[in-house]
Amino acid sequence: MRFIAAALAAVVIAAPAAAQTYVIQADHVLADAAGEPSGPATVTVTDGRVVSIADGFQPAPAGAELIRLEGKTLVPGLIDLHVHLTGDPGGDFWREAVEPAEWGVVVGAKNAEKTVRAGFTTVREAGSAQQTAFALRRGTEEGLITGPRIVAAGPPLAIIGGHGDVTGFLPEINEILSSGYSCTGAVECAAKVRRASQNGANVIKVTATGGVLSQQGRGLEAHFSDAEMKSIADTAHSLGLKVMAHAHGARGIEAASRAGIDTIEHGTYLDEAAARQMAKNGTVLIPTLMAFQGVTERLGQGIYTPVVEDKIRAVAETAKTFMGKALGWGVPIAFGTDAGVFDHGRNAGEFALMRAQGMSDRDALASATTRAAEVLEMENEIGRIAPGYSADMIAVSGNPLEDVSVLENVDWVMVRGRVVE
Repeated sequence: MRFIAAALAAVVIAAPAAAQTYVIQADHVLADAAGEPSGPATVTVTDGRVVSIADGFQPAPAGAELIRLEGKTLVPGLIDLHVHLTGDPGGDFWREAVEPAEWGVVVGAKNAEKTVRAGFTTVREAGSAQQTAFALRRGTEEGLITGPRIVAAGPPLAIIGGHGDVTGFLPEINEILSSGYSCTGAVECAAKVRRASQNGANVIKVTATGGVLSQQGRGLEAHFSDAEMKSIADTAHSLGLKVMAHAHGARGIEAASRAGIDTIEHGTYLDEAAARQMAKNGTVLIPTLMAFQGVTERLGQGIYTPVVEDKIRAVAETAKTFMGKALGWGVPIAFGTDAGVFDHGRNAGEFALMRAQGMSDRDALASATTRAAEVLEMENEIGRIAPGYSADMIAVSGNPLEDVSVLENVDWVMVRGRVVE
């Protein structure tokens, strides 16, 4: 029997043995963001999947391990649709020239552990070096690395010299450091999507507009032409892949949605015309509010270059209101933080920021569970505690439907039926 203390004493991930069964007794179970917490209940997990949810505290059969979550509410594992596990916050862009890509796996293993301990049992890795996120994906899947399920993009597609491409060095250094995924013209962009698919991407990441943390001082509007964007979306969809687009400027957001892009990441300068296009197409906004808070916290410390500091200051106020406007315009919204721009493990801070812009506690929880699962087309696998679903769940004190910020303090985690202790 395990009694859950306020803090976890150690972090060890145990791969379930053959026919491993856990019987989990919790004072409350919130199985779905659309429902209400139950009274005392028992969840049975076998071989990494939920077998049953029963009222009351049911006895554990012979050979099963009993877990007692006294005073806790069991909630579906959280999903973050925008993270960068292989990086840590900072402004020293020159590290690309001095650190090997393999170092990203070391950093990523550290951050994967922080992320799962914070209650995030699935993440979408939104851009990394060619194989680093894919190596982490395999490591967490096989239980060799403590961390969440990873849906990985790998290197993002970018225009030459744009956000997502290598900039800020001498031309010959830019060329050496290039990921090989920049493209010009619809045909070349289609080829780069196919290359990403060939090399292991679960999703295609594209930098559809300029960015805040890249070294150019130019604006944040559309980078790709309409023909290029449509080629990227159509090619990805033909391969069964969705497309996530970094996008800040309103016309770039509108163009990306019109082209068939599936999610808009950031969306800072969204206006009503762009919102109408997103609502019409069902394009989902991933607001990454923690990213804006994280970069603002680091202003004036010599972390960012002057050109980046100017861009951060320019977006700071807009970042406090744009998601609330999107809600009013009927844009679908799901949870994503851009962890890596701020410290990993703080992901759940996004909930309070979403609430501050008008989202209800229930909708905020849904954005990181059922709605995020739908974005990943994994709604029959994750996002709920239900028979047949992956055993991804967390325990917290309190009811997140009444105060979603309780998710910032997670006491117990199970991912894929493995207990993080």
